[in-house]
Amino acid sequence: MLYRKITTRIERYLSSNSDRMLMIDGARQIGKSYIIRHVGQRLFSNYIEINMEEDKLGERIFAEARTTKDFYMSLSIVAGDKMKERENTLVFIDEIQAYDHLLTLVKFLMQEKRFTYIASGSLLGITLKNTQSVPMGSLDIEHMYPMDFEEFLIANSVGETAIGAMRECFHNNEGLSETMHSKMMDLFKKYLIVGGLPKAVNTFVGSRNVIEIRSVQNEVHDLYEIDCTKYEDEHNRKLKIRRIYEMIPSTLENKKKRVVIKDIENKSWKRAESYQEEFDYLISAGVTLEVKAISKPSYPLIENSGKNLLKLYLNDVGILSSLYYRNNIKAIMDDIRSINLGSVYETVVAQELKAHGYNLYYYDNKKIGEVDFLIDDADNLSNIPLEVKSGKDYNTHSALNRFLSLDEYNVKRAYVLSNEQKVHTKDGITYIPIYYIMFFENVSNVVETFLV
Repeated sequence: MLYRKITTRIERYLSSNSDRMLMIDGARQIGKSYIIRHVGQRLFSNYIEINMEEDKLGERIFAEARTTKDFYMSLSIVAGDKMKERENTLVFIDEIQAYDHLLTLVKFLMQEKRFTYIASGSLLGITLKNTQSVPMGSLDIEHMYPMDFEEFLIANSVGETAIGAMRECFHNNEGLSETMHSKMMDLFKKYLIVGGLPKAVNTFVGSRNVIEIRSVQNEVHDLYEIDCTKYEDEHNRKLKIRRIYEMIPSTLENKKKRVVIKDIENKSWKRAESYQEEFDYLISAGVTLEVKAISKPSYPLIENSGKNLLKLYLNDVGILSSLYYRNNIKAIMDDIRSINLGSVYETVVAQELKAHGYNLYYYDNKKIGEVDFLIDDADNLSNIPLEVKSGKDYNTHSALNRFLSLDEYNVKRAYVLSNEQKVHTKDGITYIPIYYIMFFENVSNVVETFLV
């Protein structure tokens, strides 16, 4: 059983007698159903699970369940013997977005309090936007992501005591010993190869077989591409979702790393707005992470983000490294000088920050240059710039230097993340090991939460 941080949130909800239905949103194959099933079966003697995607493709028992009475009747067909009291009966509605009328029904199911409910889905943002009657006040939607680096460490038998000691070193601006640093860098590089898809992590823990790990990642990548095409077909439009998704690895190898709009269809007159539906799908499906441009940062960053200069990262660093290096792990494990791991390092930082509750931004200014990431600094009502370095040139960051020279930005903290062991501060910049990114947490929003 792989440890997932969201377990605590699910347990707390299922024990709370809440008036809102908890929905876990996220990309496919990241373990949503598994972790809900694991907790639900442990806490409830009567556990009922219905996958609405399977129902839609099969018997369509819930296709016309538009009232609570209809829903209970449909539920009794598949699990009548388990429909007991609310205290001991959990109904898990998996892939709820398959039937948007069930989203409307949530409000009434929760009001009647006949059973305990929990749901999961993908594309909930888009589905809710297109739902005629959104159940205001009846949903808690929380996003789930692939396993982060800390969860990967726990899967590989790194104990809580060790992680706690490293967290304390991070907060005290201290580096690890040479022995511990070498161990952490070894595990970090393996995380770049394996990524956070639970099946890939289980395969790594069980067999260490790179070919099997890559097979898992390629299968999920292909599934995401198929989903893109299916969404396009269902909406009867010649969308370019798959094209944009396929462009991401090569786009990240460009100097700017941002989406070049004219490359999508080789049409120079097109603008970002022309592909808003495509971007919305990829981001809402959880298969990409968006990083928005900021040219004049002030707190909170969301008030200053631009829409035209967008970066997209894949949701899992293991998928990206598979696309780049296939079964050759030397590119990552052996620090080959001719291999630039910048895109891979930036992807893992984006993945970690997003999983830890941050919205993602980067700094882009024609005069100053670019800084890889900006995150909100609530303590100082400012922002924190992060520069990610995969090579030996971690002391070279002219854009970050110019950024920090502007007093109007009121920046109190800045970080450079690299492979170096030592932690030190110079000219307002703190240099830390790349794996310390696992300790950046948006404490006001550790798991991104929306009230709908």
